[in-house]
Amino acid sequence: MATPKSPILVYPSNLHELDLASMVSLYRSRGEPRRSAPGKYLGCSLTGDLIREGKWWFGLYYSQAAWDRLLTKNSKGYPMTSTEFLALGKIKVAAEPCYREFLEVQIGVSPKLAYLILNDLKQFGFIHEDIHGVLYLSPDGEKALDGFSRRLFGKRFVPEFINELDPDQELLPGSRQAQGSPVNQVSLF
Repeated sequence: MATPKSPILVYPSNLHELDLASMVSLYRSRGEPRRSAPGKYLGCSLTGDLIREGKWWFGLYYSQAAWDRLLTKNSKGYPMTSTEFLALGKIKVAAEPCYREFLEVQIGVSPKLAYLILNDLKQFGFIHEDIHGVLYLSPDGEKALDGFSRRLFGKRFVPEFINELDPDQELLPGSRQAQGSPVNQVSLF
C-alpha cells in the first residue's frame, strides 16, 4: 500500500476470522468512547500517551485529539480507511454499472464486512443505490474520496490511485499476510 501522508485507520488483518455476530458488534462499536477502569489507564495507539478515556477501534484506543487527526476532511466524521477509499474509487471509475454484489468482493475485505461498509457509506450519504442494486457516488462521496486521496497521496483523486493500493494488505483469508506470517501464534478467535 502507498505510504500515507498522514496516519490512517486500518481494519485488523484477521477480522475475517470472526463470526458474523462478533464482526457486526465490533464494527458497530468502533469509534465509541471507552473509559479505563478506576486506577487504570489506556494507551493511545497513535501518540503512545496514557489516557483515561479514548475512542475505540477494534481493540485500539485513541485520545480525542488523535482520533480527530485520523478523520478525513469532508468525511462527516466517518472513520475512513483504504477500504472505503477503494469502494468509493471503484464506484467512481466504473465504466459499467457498479453492482453491490460485485463491489462486495472487490474491495479487499470479506464480503460480510464489505456489506457493512457499503451500508454505512450509503447511510452517511456517500453513495446511492438504485432499486437494481447499482451504486452511484454522491457529491458528498466525491468530496470524501478527494479528501482521503489527499490524505494518502497528497492530491485529488485520479483513477491510477486505485492501482497503488494493495487490497490484500488488510484482509482476505489466504492473503499474503495470512499465508506468509512466520509467527506461530494461536488464534484468539
